[in-house]
Amino acid sequence: MPLPPTNRQDRRPHPNLFKYYVLESLLLGPLFFVSLIPRFLRYRTLRYYWDDQGITARWGFFFRREISLDFERIQDIHLRSNAVERWLGLAKVQVQTASGSAKPEMTIEGLQDFEAVRDLLYSRMHGVRGMRPDSKPVLGEPLAPDVPADIDEAVIALRETAAELRKLREELAARRSDSSGANSSGDDSSGDSSTSPTPSPASEGGDR
Repeated sequence: MPLPPTNRQDRRPHPNLFKYYVLESLLLGPLFFVSLIPRFLRYRTLRYYWDDQGITARWGFFFRREISLDFERIQDIHLRSNAVERWLGLAKVQVQTASGSAKPEMTIEGLQDFEAVRDLLYSRMHGVRGMRPDSKPVLGEPLAPDVPADIDEAVIALRETAAELRKLREELAARRSDSSGANSSGDDSSGDSSTSPTPSPASEGGDR
């Protein structure tokens, strides 16, 4: 789902998120409404905002909560989903910072283009090669990762090493074939000498 080409990009969760909340609340049995009511209010008020500086998640009806993260603070991004979420086409994008906490600083849920969201955050973290400062990535189109020049040099070095090893292997195979040929010729000559006839005593006496 492409985002509008503005500095501020707003997203609402997909309706499948509420279906997931209902299925999850039904696990409580007769008391499912105790869990469903706050989840329904979260679904109705949940919003995500992107701009050039960071991402913000906001939700809450009686008590509004808001989490804002600058792109430069993001340290790692993970995708998590269970069987029900995969069936509904959903996944959680967990964003971690350098705060030292084991829990993610922000969890983005309810978006079906979660892979594009992850690519967007990664591109903002590390930057995209050749991207202008005023250009904006579009969700739904995965971005090509920025490949450092060191990786290209390492690939070239590995290819050269593989070529040298291949050449060395061919030389060793040629030497083995030469040595085996020499051994077989030596065995043939020794066999001929061992089977040569010896003079009989009668022939020796006649010569005398």
